[in-house]
Amino acid sequence: PDAIGKVISECSPSGIIHLAGMQVPSCRADPVRGALVNVVGTLNVFEAARAAGCRRVVYASSAAVYGPPQGDPTHAYREDEADDARTHYGVFKDANEGAARVFWHDHGLATVGLRPLTVYGVGRDFGLTSGPTTALKSALLGRPYQIGFTGPSDFQYVQDIARLFVRCLDETPDGPHIYNPHGESTDVSRIVELIDRIVPEDRRGLITCEGPNLPIPGNMSDASLSSVMTDIPRTPLEEGLRRTFDAFAALQDAGRLDLRDLPMEEVAG
Repeated sequence: PDAIGKVISECSPSGIIHLAGMQVPSCRADPVRGALVNVVGTLNVFEAARAAGCRRVVYASSAAVYGPPQGDPTHAYREDEADDARTHYGVFKDANEGAARVFWHDHGLATVGLRPLTVYGVGRDFGLTSGPTTALKSALLGRPYQIGFTGPSDFQYVQDIARLFVRCLDETPDGPHIYNPHGESTDVSRIVELIDRIVPEDRRGLITCEGPNLPIPGNMSDASLSSVMTDIPRTPLEEGLRRTFDAFAALQDAGRLDLRDLPMEEVAG
């Protein structure tokens, strides 16, 4: 808290984008540390922003605040339908949304929490839903890879989500707001099909998917976000996957492709 307070005080920002946190696997392995980083850490950001007179904090919440989908699998979930999170990570994000409300009511600190779901693209190298991105990298390298979950999800291109975080600093009303981004909702099996369409012919068939459905609805409604923001970026899924593959190829040609998210036996091989 002292360090982050010092940085924010010295920079005097009008707004802050807060993305730091431990993801689902790390929170499952060490819930206490996960809470210290994800909940107490976020409180430290809110408190430092308040003390410095910062106008707004835009922070990463998550679709993990929802429980498993109920009823119609195509139903697009609204912000007020979140309940029954099934991971420590989701519970921590829910706590942060509550803390943001309190900071607004007690101190007038405006906040926006965005709830991404399956974000894919360069840099998405860890977490429960990073499999599609790692799959593209593996296919580029000619290595088999199995995405570890199946079923429907809302796939959101990383550049679109990044732009939303930046735009929320200036284009949202004051208050403690929560918004769902929406990309393209489809089954993980279609991701596998699209990757086979994108990669060279000699690398097709390397990617598979197996495992449980995510304990999160597979379709998010961004109606609330659309009511306050026009021209929401939403890259078509095949285009976003192709951009990601091409970016990985360029990084490989430059000798800068990060392999740390690949299974250790693959890296060693």
